[in-house]
Amino acid sequence: MKHLHKKLALSFLLGYSIIHAQLDTLNYLKQFEANKANYIGQPFNKLLNDMTQIQPRTIWSTAKGNKKTLTAATRFKFCDMDYSFHNAITLWIEWQNEIPRDQTRYYEKKNHFYFTNDEKNFYGNKIVKDIMVFR
Repeated sequence: MKHLHKKLALSFLLGYSIIHAQLDTLNYLKQFEANKANYIGQPFNKLLNDMTQIQPRTIWSTAKGNKKTLTAATRFKFCDMDYSFHNAITLWIEWQNEIPRDQTRYYEKKNHFYFTNDEKNFYGNKIVKDIMVFR
């Protein structure tokens, strides 16, 4: 019985710390959305450079409507790949100029959707049109 209480207490503390960390990440990223005027019309590198506390972990291209050959926006997620599909905290960037899908697909295949220096260099000079942060 004593071990059960310890396990329950440890589980509670671990769960609390995970939820608290997610809220901190969401609140941190919401600051960039609130200040999106500083980033719209600017290269994505400006936003990445200002994100000193956390960087994206995975990256997912999004087509616009029936334009399957163009990437209109990109979803940057801040969790491990396994959790990217379960209500993950997302930074959604719409691009000023749509990106050919074959270019974004290249990096998705090369790095398996992980946000690496390759993606940072590729997306860094793309111009931001809009920013949204959501869960």
